[in-house]
Amino acid sequence: MIRIALDAMGGDNAPGPVVAGAIEAAARTSAEILLVGDPDKIKLHTSTLPSNVKVVEARDVIAMDDKPAEAVRKKRDASLVVCARMVKQGEADALVTAGNTGAATAVSLLTWGRIKGVERPAIATFMPSRKGHFLFMDCGASPDVGPAQMVEFALMGRAWVQKVSGVRDPKVQLLNIGEEPGKGNAFTKEAYELLAPFPWFGGNLEGKDMFKNPSDVVVCEGFVGNMVLKSCEGVGEFILDEIRAAVPGWPARALYLPLRSVMKKLWQKVDYAEVGGSPLLGVNGICIIGHGRSNAKAVRNAVMNAQKAVESGLVPAIAESVRAAHPTEV
Repeated sequence: MIRIALDAMGGDNAPGPVVAGAIEAAARTSAEILLVGDPDKIKLHTSTLPSNVKVVEARDVIAMDDKPAEAVRKKRDASLVVCARMVKQGEADALVTAGNTGAATAVSLLTWGRIKGVERPAIATFMPSRKGHFLFMDCGASPDVGPAQMVEFALMGRAWVQKVSGVRDPKVQLLNIGEEPGKGNAFTKEAYELLAPFPWFGGNLEGKDMFKNPSDVVVCEGFVGNMVLKSCEGVGEFILDEIRAAVPGWPARALYLPLRSVMKKLWQKVDYAEVGGSPLLGVNGICIIGHGRSNAKAVRNAVMNAQKAVESGLVPAIAESVRAAHPTEV
């Protein structure tokens, strides 16, 4: 049986949405969900739990404003730290959290280490596009990296897309200020040269073309990636809010009703809860990181993502992908 350690105390509104998400996920999977956190606080949000949901006690919490590495070292009984330790000791197969992203990255690195041949981890998330979606990374795990890490990110992203989406030969592009080979700063120019020899590399990609491009994976450094991700999130919410504000009265709303099904499909594409959580790729274990404000739906989908990652053998797949690309270095 697959066992998923779910950080019950991680998130802006935890543990309520996390407990609700665990219950929703339990109805869709035979995996055992281990709710790790303060039992007294968990009990405030449910009187009974499904048979495949268990509570594991952890009394401390890593807050959103805690310094990640310091908190991981000092708060040994924090729910996130206990989750990682359970995976390390074989008591769980994956970790899911909507808590402090930096702490999730730090605890995964310190507890599990990196996959051999990977220097820096990356957070990968699916973004909407005209053809469905594409994988975007790094979304903030490694803000300061070298051009060589773009190759690592590409290899790891391809492994995730192959295993989760079933794409046989994923195409990768490098986010840049222009599509021509000579465009960009020193970083992107060198990254382009390192990626160019691979047959699956599709060249540079401008930000304006991300959502209509045919690529499967788009890579950039974590600083840029995190800003792009949050900007897209803000723009998406702004547009939807403006549409809602434009139809406040009944005459206008009556005209809006025929478009409801279209708007519903659009919302499903841009809703972070549909993605659930993003994998931290490159660490020697499975860590799925959700949005800090994750609701029950997002938590449920994050748990399901963790199950897919375990079932598909994601970590061995990444290790093999890196080894095959650099056989003399790994």
